[in-house]
Amino acid sequence: MLTVWYNTRCPVCDAGIARQKRRLIEAVKSGRIEFRDINLEPAALAGHGTSLEDIRRRLYATDADGRLLVGADVAIAVWKATPGEGWLATLLGNPVLLPLTRFAYDRFADVLYAWNRRKGRW
Repeated sequence: MLTVWYNTRCPVCDAGIARQKRRLIEAVKSGRIEFRDINLEPAALAGHGTSLEDIRRRLYATDADGRLLVGADVAIAVWKATPGEGWLATLLGNPVLLPLTRFAYDRFADVLYAWNRRKGRW
């Protein structure tokens, strides 16, 4: 199972996950993927050395083997599981583009995190 941890207090994050949930209804129902609000379980990933603020800044997930995925790697894993979006995972997750994908994701996440902090969404 892929368990995705995200910040529901971020309107952009919440809307993006809501969209993915709608697209992944069968995967959610069958237990192949789960989306969880880190604000309800702030210490959920403490065993991985991950803080609440880390998860408010970027997406985090654990896969079926308990491995931690961060940022763009979470998005790629979700796209792989989403009908019609596997091509996006293949394109942006290929070895040539993956470093650029991670860089772009991290810069977007930094801007979004700063915007949410300014708006007091914590």
